[in-house]
Parts: sequence; structure tokens; C-alpha cells
Amino acid sequence: PNSTNLQFASLYVGDLHPDCGEALLYEAFSQAGNVASCRVCRDSATRRSLGYAYVNYYSVQDAEKALQTLNYMCIKGKPCRVMWSQRDPDKRKNSNSNLFVKGLDPSIDNKALHDTFSQFGNILSCKVSTNNSGKSRGFGFVHYETEEAAKDAMEKVNGMQIAGSTVYVGPFIKREERDEAESFTNLYVKNMPSNWDDQKITSVFSEFGE
Repeated sequence: PNSTNLQFASLYVGDLHPDCGEALLYEAFSQAGNVASCRVCRDSATRRSLGYAYVNYYSVQDAEKALQTLNYMCIKGKPCRVMWSQRDPDKRKNSNSNLFVKGLDPSIDNKALHDTFSQFGNILSCKVSTNNSGKSRGFGFVHYETEEAAKDAMEKVNGMQIAGSTVYVGPFIKREERDEAESFTNLYVKNMPSNWDDQKITSVFSEFGE
């Protein structure tokens, strides 16, 4: 097979059990089709697994089947996340198709989040944020292939109840952009009359904006 075909049939597998190696991965993903190669990414010094891997199929059809049937399957008791290996940096960096979801019920895991949002379009990645003990922090991220899918999901799911909890869905804003925005909205005011209270300050400055 040519290299272009291999690139198109490359999958990223995340949330792997630390003891999952290439042989186990090969066996698990061979259920969907003919695996060309697989590689568990490891720490260069300790050789310990970094918890993710790449699986290459000879055909796009087999990779699609793996994506549909093997996503969130358990390997060594741990459900793994499967998604297209995103080698196009522009797509990966496109924050306009990236959503932030908060207000998630603790019972919502990666698979449940994926199931909820997959109806709106092709998802590149989807993850519920967890603490060190693996418990949900109540928020997560969904990255779509297209901005249209992200907008559709935002309109339809924002304010909806999932597992009894009302969720907020909005655009994901990178930390540096958020910090930059915040740095321009704070003012330091000195020599202000001592008898001005919060109400007076608000009334004076509100004519310039919220």
C-alpha cells in the first residue's frame, strides 16, 4: 500500500492501560480489519507507556469500521478512546470547531459524551476531564471536524438536561486568548474619591461599557 493510503487509515488510540503493549493492541484492533502496524508511544527514558498509541490500517474502510465498533472498548479493563489521527495541524488548531461543556453529571463518561454529541457531526476528539482518581470534574471538551457541526451542537445541546443535569455548551477559548481578553477588561483606578461606593463607581464607568 502507498504511504498516502496509510496516512488516511491512521487512528489515534488514547486512554490506554499502562500495561497495554503492541501485541495486545494489534489483536484487539484486528477485529475490525487488516492492521498494517501499531505503535504504543512511550517515554524515551523509562520506556513506560504514555497512555496512547497509533494504529494503521491498510484500508480506510477498516479504519472506519474500527472507529465505529471499537471506540470505548475495554482493553485490560480500561475503555480506550479511538479517533482519526489528526495530522492536519490546521484542523487540530481550529478552535472554532472546539466546544467546552460544563455542568456534566458525574455519571457521564467519555462514551456518553461522545454518544450525545456524535449526532451533530464527525468528532475528532471528545473527553471528560477527570481528577487523579478518575472521577469526573463535571466538564469536558468536544472537537468537531467542522465549525458547522460545532455550532449545531451548541444550539441544540446548550441548556439541555443530560442525566438530570442542565449542561452549558459554548465555544472553547484557549487559555492564552482568555488571559488576553481578561487583561484588557481590568482597570486600575487611583486617586478615586474616598466616599465613592460600588454603586457610584458602577454608575460612573457604566457609560463606557458593561
